[in-house]
Amino acid sequence: MARPRKPLLSRERIVSTALALIDSEGLLALSTRRLAAELGVSGPSLYNHFTTKDEILDAVADTVIAQVDVSAFAEAGGDWRTGLLGWARSYRAALAAHPHIVPFLAQGPGRRPAGLKMADAAFGGMVEAGWPPAQATRICAMVRYFVAGSALGSFARGFVDDPGAYDPADYPHLGQAHLLVEHQRQVDEGAFETGLRALVDGLALQHPERVPPGGGQQL
Repeated sequence: MARPRKPLLSRERIVSTALALIDSEGLLALSTRRLAAELGVSGPSLYNHFTTKDEILDAVADTVIAQVDVSAFAEAGGDWRTGLLGWARSYRAALAAHPHIVPFLAQGPGRRPAGLKMADAAFGGMVEAGWPPAQATRICAMVRYFVAGSALGSFARGFVDDPGAYDPADYPHLGQAHLLVEHQRQVDEGAFETGLRALVDGLALQHPERVPPGGGQQL
């Protein structure tokens, strides 16, 4: 029997093509019609693997989250700082590589396996390190907010590389702002690291071992 001229359609091929489309053109570019065209198949063929467009998006989102490394919590031997730093850095790297999917990811893990495994590892790691469950939940939520915001936008790209755009008469402290675009990666990654370190240092002061009895409220 002769082989088919085109690769057989599979969930993996649909998801990888959808992610590539979102990466190149944005979330709004994805439709079942456009995706089918990219795959070289008819629209109904997709429904043999996914019932709705949202199911495809869920699979794409989970593929991105599956790239996040949460092993630092287990390898740190109860050191929540090491676990949190490793998780947050890997989390941001995964999202920064696919920023257009971040708004969809921000809706939460829902029933996505990789998203739930990430949440379970992070929450479990914090609780095992001595954080009360309610506080561990808030910390994990805070990291998610911080990482998503960092991956979604770029402070450096918010400026233009035209020195004439920042007249010292109007903006006396922005004389070097036009250079930010050229150093986008250093600025954005440096800002993330500065904020992450500040968060961890601040949390260290709130850890139950550091708070005297009656000196901190744990809701």
